[in-house]
Amino acid sequence: MANHPIRIAVDAMGGDHAPQEIVSGAVQGAREYGVAVLLVGPPDILEAELKKHDTNGIECEIVPASEVIEMGESPATGLRKKKDASIIVTAKCVKKGEAQGMVAAGSTGAAMASALLYVGRIEGVDRPAIGVLLPSFSKSCLLIDAGANADCTPEMLTQFAVMGNIYMHNVHNIDKPRVGLLNIGEEEGKGNSFAHTAFELLEKDTRYHFIGNVEGRDLFMGGADVAVTDGFTGNVALKSAEGVMKMFGATLKAEMKRTVRTKMGYLLAEPALKASIKRVDPEEVGGSLLLGIKGVCVISHGGSKARGIKNAIRVAKEAVVADVLGKISNQIREGIDFHEHASELL
Repeated sequence: MANHPIRIAVDAMGGDHAPQEIVSGAVQGAREYGVAVLLVGPPDILEAELKKHDTNGIECEIVPASEVIEMGESPATGLRKKKDASIIVTAKCVKKGEAQGMVAAGSTGAAMASALLYVGRIEGVDRPAIGVLLPSFSKSCLLIDAGANADCTPEMLTQFAVMGNIYMHNVHNIDKPRVGLLNIGEEEGKGNSFAHTAFELLEKDTRYHFIGNVEGRDLFMGGADVAVTDGFTGNVALKSAEGVMKMFGATLKAEMKRTVRTKMGYLLAEPALKASIKRVDPEEVGGSLLLGIKGVCVISHGGSKARGIKNAIRVAKEAVVADVLGKISNQIREGIDFHEHASELL
C-alpha cells in the first residue's frame, strides 16, 4: 500500500446491492481515481466478487469482518451486539490510520455512530454534520446539517457554517462562498427564537461570508453556496426536494410519451433531459460528507450501485487531497474563544 498515499476503506456489505455493486464500484474507483481501496467484509465472499473483475494495476485489499448491521436494524443495538460488523471495522481502519477515508452505503445511523464512536470528533466540534450537495443553476449548494442532529443549538450552526465554507472553498473552488441561514423568509427578524439567535451569531462570526437568511427555493436557484440549518429542518428539506424531483421526472417522462408528437419531441430533447437528470442523480453525486470527525466519511445512498460507489470514492479522495479536516480543525480552534463567549455577543 506504500505506493498509494490515499487509501479509502469501503464497507463492502452495506447497502441494498452489497456486495456485488459495492465491490464493482470500488474496483472502478480504485482504477479511475488512483487510490488504494480496503474492502471490508467476509473474505470468502469478497474474494469471489473480486475474481469477477480485472484488478491488474490497482490495489484492493480485503479487511476481514464477519458481521453486518442491516438497514432496518437499530444502530445502537447493532453496534453494541456486533463488534465485528463491517461498518465498525471500516471506521476502525480510519481510526488506526490504515485509511484516510471511509465510504458506507448501509445504515446511515450505523455509519454516523461508528464514525463518531471509533474515529471521533475534531477537537472543538460539538457535533458532526451531514453536508449534502444540491444542484442549482450555477454551482451546487451545500445543505448542512441534512440529518445528523435533529436538535441543535444556535452555536452549532456557526460550526456548520465554518465546515461548509471550508468544504465549498477548498473542494469546489468557490473563492468566497455565500453562507446563508435557511429560514422562512429573507428579511432579518424572520423565524422563531432559534433562528433569531442563530442569525445574530452567524452575522458576528468573521470566519465566513454570511449573507443572511435564505429560503427553500434559494437552495436550487443559486441563492447561496452554503445553507446552514438544524438536522431536522435540513432533512425535511432534502427529502421534500428528492420527492419533487422524482415526481417531476416521472410526470415528464409519462407526458412525453403520450402521443406521437410528444414522442418525437422527447427524442429531440433527450440529450438535454439526460444531462439535467445526471445533475440531480444521487449516483452521480456519490454521497454526503459527515463533516466534523477526524477522518473523511462519505455516506452513500442505500440504493447505490457501482457508479454511486465509484463517485463516493471520488468525493472521499477530493476531501483528503484538499485537507478539509485539517482546515476545519484550524478554523474551529480559532473560533473556540468566539464560541465560549458567544452569549456576550447577543
